[in-house]
Order: sequence, then C-alpha cells, then structure tokens
Amino acid sequence: MRSYLDFEKPVAEIEAKVEELRALETPDSAAAIGEEIARLEAKAAQTLKDLYASLTPWQKTQVARHPERPRCLDYVATLITEFVPLAGDRKFRDDEAIARSTQACLALGVPNIAVILGEGGSGGAIAIATANRVLMLEHAIYSVISPEGAASILWRDTAKAQEAATNMKITARDLMRFGIIDTIVEEPVGGAHRDPPTAIAATGAAIAQALQHLRELGPDAARRQRRQKFLDIGRSL
Repeated sequence: MRSYLDFEKPVAEIEAKVEELRALETPDSAAAIGEEIARLEAKAAQTLKDLYASLTPWQKTQVARHPERPRCLDYVATLITEFVPLAGDRKFRDDEAIARSTQACLALGVPNIAVILGEGGSGGAIAIATANRVLMLEHAIYSVISPEGAASILWRDTAKAQEAATNMKITARDLMRFGIIDTIVEEPVGGAHRDPPTAIAATGAAIAQALQHLRELGPDAARRQRRQKFLDIGRSL
C-alpha cells in the first residue's frame, strides 16, 4: 500500500475512492464506473500537482524523509557501473572525519559532483559543498542540523521543528538563491517516491550535463574552481 504524508490526505481520500470503485467494477458497470474512475484520477492528479506546487519547508522535509523515496544505492544501481564506497578516516571504522573529507575533496585533481537526494544533514553537509558542482533534488533538504535539532537548541522544544525548518532556509530554492547549490533537479509530480525511475533518470541527466561543462578542466583548474566556489559561500549574502 502507498504511504501518504499528512498533507497528502486530500489525495489519499480520492485515490481510496478510486480503489473502492475498482473493487465494485463488473462487466455490466464497467463503462459507467470507468468514467467515474477517470474523473477521480484526474482530480487526484490535479490535487497532487497543486499541493506540491506550494510545499512549505517542513512539508519538503517530510517528502525528503518519505519511506518510499529512492535512496543512494537505488541511484547507484541504475547510473553507475563501477562503484567504490568511501567512508570514515580509515583509522576507526566509519566515523564522519569531516575536516579530512573536506580537505580531500578540495585536493582532488579531477572534477567532482555532489548530489543531495533526500536529507543532506549533519556535519557531513559541509563536505558535500566542496564539489565542483552541487546538485539537489527539488524536494530534498540540506543543512548542518535537522529542524528538530535546531528547535531543541534554540527553543528547547522539538515541537517547534516546523518553525525551525521555515527559518533555516533548507530548501533547494533557498540554497540556489544563496549560491550554495548549482542545479535543482526537478522531481516527478508528487515527489521522487511516486516515480523513482523518472527521478533517477532526471538525476543521471543532470550529472551528465554537469560533467560535460567540467570535462575540460585540468587538475589545477578543477582545484581552483572548487576551492573558490567553496570559499565564496556566504560572502555575497
């Protein structure tokens, strides 16, 4: 069964009616019920489109955390033929060696691209920004701390996570405006979880386009461009 978010309740109700009608459909009633099903499906699609056209930062946070949203390995399985996972500092398991990761990324002699697929957070978010290009899915979020964590620190109340999300500027549109990310990858209507293959294909196309623009950079130029991009974050705000 499809998992619905709280704000998707209007869509859930319409799609539930569609399923009820399908269960009642018989050869004799197929024509009449089919017309009603088509009408309801069109209504559900429009309702979904309207909802996702004006999501709040907190609603985007919920979308980014959707249990059916495609994860990193889903993208890897489709888009990458040679995959070597890198994690930790090679001294103690997978501890998040943020400073060393940032240093290593800035020193790479080849262009690199970071893609924020869902909830890009914690201290590792800093290292993600060291790429030559930072791509972000339309309904992903990106911050060094979660809305709940920020609310706990600022107000000692995690119930204010929604307020924190609004003020933290964690959405792709905000981060594009601040120059922290370079490209927003559009998601299928209703989010990547509604159509993972389309979301993954769009991400692959965006990565290919970014690489095309970077392919002429030599080692020194790639490092300079990446370093300057990283250092420029926040300077023009």
